[in-house]
Amino acid sequence: MSRLGGTSQPTNWGRGLEAFIVSAAVVGLAEIGDKTQILSLMLAARFQRPLPIIGGIFIATIANHAVAGFAGTLFGAWLNGPWLRWILAASFFAVAIWASFPDRADDDDVGRMPRAGAFMTTLCAFFLAEIGDKTQIATVELAARFAQFWPVVAGTTLGMMLANVPAVLIGHRAADRLPVRAIRLVAAAVFAVLGIVTLLR
Repeated sequence: MSRLGGTSQPTNWGRGLEAFIVSAAVVGLAEIGDKTQILSLMLAARFQRPLPIIGGIFIATIANHAVAGFAGTLFGAWLNGPWLRWILAASFFAVAIWASFPDRADDDDVGRMPRAGAFMTTLCAFFLAEIGDKTQIATVELAARFAQFWPVVAGTTLGMMLANVPAVLIGHRAADRLPVRAIRLVAAAVFAVLGIVTLLR
């Protein structure tokens, strides 16, 4: 009994760490050039108040990805066996194709935002923009694949913040110098690899 307990705990911890690292890397890459990152740039340009904008992005991401992570773990618990593997692999390949194309945010979207403070405007706008976005879909897939709620949600939130905080702080000029197309293709390749690994496992 003690030997069994001694081996299961590190395995679970290691799987949680793997889920956290993979989730942070995948979503961080996928967010580069995504419409929510473009939205971050537009909000920063409009309000010129980085701290409330970063706070709004953080809260909106946690709320949105917690729902996505719950759906993913529930989905994974219901669909055990080969069905889950094929569905997840197909989803990863679909997001890989999606990630290879650039997203755009309309300037009118910012113009239609409520005239609230920077924090509330960012919170509402970011939460709504993230619904159905590829990073939210990726969170559902990662939670289903790893069957880990907190590590995946923490990892995807960290990935979102790593991609969006520099966008808010640096602004349009420096962001335009990033090799967005190359990063987007790397993100697509990562999703494709996850699809292949899911099929092989």
